[in-house]
Amino acid sequence: MPVRAPITAERRQGIILVAFLVIQTLAAVFYIGDVFGDLAGHGVSAHLVVEALVTLALVLAIGFGAIRLRRTLDVLRAQEAALEVARGALGEVIDGQFGAWGLTPAERDVGMLALKGLDVAEIAEVRGAAQGTVRAQLTRIYSKAGVSGRAQFAAFFVEDLMGAGLHAKPAE
Repeated sequence: MPVRAPITAERRQGIILVAFLVIQTLAAVFYIGDVFGDLAGHGVSAHLVVEALVTLALVLAIGFGAIRLRRTLDVLRAQEAALEVARGALGEVIDGQFGAWGLTPAERDVGMLALKGLDVAEIAEVRGAAQGTVRAQLTRIYSKAGVSGRAQFAAFFVEDLMGAGLHAKPAE
């Protein structure tokens, strides 16, 4: 039996919005039918004109809501695509920098786990290594990177990611 991916909050919200649009559309179809039925049976009256205007407003609201929902979903898809590109680009930047620093494969693994936020004990457990070995590897990584510790190591990549358009303002 195939495994289904869990429904995310965004997907759930999309499903709910589509359900509301379907309900509104069914209501609009009912009211359109009611307006035409009243028109055929009773002729034009003030009540019928108001009912027709309300029905028209409902139909227009459904149309505008559908257009807005479509645009919102397109924006969400574009943002997700951009995020995937950024993730891949960051991975390439990290890999390239690890290569420039001359990190060994073991140091690359430890460095990546450190960037993901794991502490020494967690890295040691994941790698099946002693904590002392991980500490020594981290010390070599920091030395090769020219940083003094984990915070500067992580900041190196955050600054690279954010630094493209940022410039410090001179003090006034």
